[in-house]
Amino acid sequence: MKALLMKEYKKLTFTDVPDPVIESGHDFLVKVKAVSICGSDVHGFDGSTGRRKPPIIMGHEAAGEVVSTGKDVTGFKAGDRITFDSTIYCGSCFYCRNGQVNLCDNRMVLGVSCDDYRRHGAFAEYVVVPEHICFLLPEGLSYEEAAMTEPAGVAAHAFRLSPVGLNDTVAVVGAGLIGLLVLSILRASVSGKIIALDTDGNRRKTALDRGADAVFDPADPAAHKKILDLTGGRGVDRAFEAVGATAPIKTALSLVRKGGSVTLIGNVSPTIELPLQTVVTRQISLFGSCAIGGEYPIVMDMIARKKIDVASLISKKAPLSEGQIWFDKLYNREDNLLKVVLIP
Repeated sequence: MKALLMKEYKKLTFTDVPDPVIESGHDFLVKVKAVSICGSDVHGFDGSTGRRKPPIIMGHEAAGEVVSTGKDVTGFKAGDRITFDSTIYCGSCFYCRNGQVNLCDNRMVLGVSCDDYRRHGAFAEYVVVPEHICFLLPEGLSYEEAAMTEPAGVAAHAFRLSPVGLNDTVAVVGAGLIGLLVLSILRASVSGKIIALDTDGNRRKTALDRGADAVFDPADPAAHKKILDLTGGRGVDRAFEAVGATAPIKTALSLVRKGGSVTLIGNVSPTIELPLQTVVTRQISLFGSCAIGGEYPIVMDMIARKKIDVASLISKKAPLSEGQIWFDKLYNREDNLLKVVLIP
């Protein structure tokens, strides 16, 4: 089959590779119909994360058609339209048995190659996945939209972890793809004010178009006072940080009221500077949100019912063979791209 293989950092080759093989009775072979480029793929593209070690076929946000199944598969058949979680969990460890599959002791992520494992992903014509991470597509949901279920699930998991109450005022720091999806889920779920912050003017405009009540540039010295004025001088009740670096995390902490909370989703930087006294003396709760923990059916239904608009976040659809071109553009932050979907 053809696949987009990263043989070395920053170098992707559209080439022939061996077809994946069903090895477990609970696996099945999927013909990939659409696969989107995740920010973590772009960050792994240069080796900075240590989680995309060549050679590796990346890609974990995908949808496709079942081609064949292992002998023990019962819930799916050839021809079914499906999408699948990015995390392959064991189902038997302490965390899986407690419903925290995203924290599985034996977890593997499609398209990731690190010190502990190598699991080829979906930047290919075919991929093998286990039955228990797969979901049938609702009628009328396109493969391209279904490939967006994974990032939408990441945003939904962060929302479900956070103690957001009715009419809470919420700030979303970082209006990239995940931040915009968090904003969409908030808009569909709560009635309070939603404030978005980003240094990029185009992304601030997109946040307004997607339902933010107000947008600000965190680099604007007047932004903090304006947000306090919008919140009765207290600050926001909840904040979501969708970048993962010192500056935006400090911004989120500075905006939240005493006794409020900040949910950390982004992880661009492995370590940050944390203003500890701000957190302790203002009794701010911090929540770390990892991947997806059962939100796939929820967000697929919301996408199918147009409660979450993912189609408008797709900046470009391109052949898988052009993968190097679009990785370069995303890596260099060209053309104000949010999401690129590749079609094998």
